[in-house]
Amino acid sequence: MKAKLLIALVLLSVSLLAQEAPPNVPQYTKDGELIKPENYREWIYLSSGLGMTYGAPIAKQEDEDFDNVFVTPQAYKAFLATGTWPDKTIMALEVRYSASKGSINKGGRFQDRLAGVEIHLKDEARFPATKWAFFGFNGPETTAKPLAADSVCQKCHSSNGAVDETFVQFYPTLLPVAKAKGTFKSGTEK
Repeated sequence: MKAKLLIALVLLSVSLLAQEAPPNVPQYTKDGELIKPENYREWIYLSSGLGMTYGAPIAKQEDEDFDNVFVTPQAYKAFLATGTWPDKTIMALEVRYSASKGSINKGGRFQDRLAGVEIHLKDEARFPATKWAFFGFNGPETTAKPLAADSVCQKCHSSNGAVDETFVQFYPTLLPVAKAKGTFKSGTEK
């Protein structure tokens, strides 16, 4: 009797956990806007950058932002296996302000308030021309329309992305995978 009760409790717990886990696939409103994935910080962390800019070099500023990149676990596993991103890949770029004055810090910079979240999403059926789309969440909004297919983001990623329009050249754990799998676009490395 105790064994049956224990098994029932384990099955119930697994079922409840499965129901509570937010999906890691794109969710859209009926109007076609992307619903912001709230659990992106639970995804696989790829890298951080500080004060990165892709235009003309600018002088170092005191208020450079941090960029943190996350990707869904299933897309990460697929990339490790193939060196490419599967359909429905979602990457989150979390932009945070930097600060230097706080607590006991006497030098250097640390991450501070959230400035915004950008989503880079591969959805081949929804975006057949580009396969990828960008979405910006810079405030309290929970849904966003895709940026135009000819946006600066789309053009830059298409021209400079090391793998499938993504900046794998800045992800130190994935760079060797892409090179080993032969998916790395030459001319995009440092």
